[in-house]
Amino acid sequence: MKAKGEIIDLRERTKDFSLRIIRLYSYLPNSTVAQVIGRQILKSGTSVGGHYREACRARSTAEFINKIGGGQQELEETPYWLELLIEAKIVPAKKLQGLLKESTELTAIILPA
Repeated sequence: MKAKGEIIDLRERTKDFSLRIIRLYSYLPNSTVAQVIGRQILKSGTSVGGHYREACRARSTAEFINKIGGGQQELEETPYWLELLIEAKIVPAKKLQGLLKESTELTAIILPA
């Protein structure tokens, strides 16, 4: 991990986000509901970095927009599944605050207002 204030490459940051999502999934209970929601989070949360890397290798502006757009959609979906885990009382809110915060920050970076 980088020192506070040090610039972190977005490729690294999205990969770290994916790894955190993977760890969350591995700790979810084995109930059907937790596993179904968990698979949704696993898909959306880990694909952000893949879409970003694909966008970085785009051969045109149109291709970049298409690839980054896919990542934005997945990134915007991830907090929904995290909120469901909280509101269904599967995972305590305080355990997911970091992931929710990171998804908000990544959204702001990738999809500036």
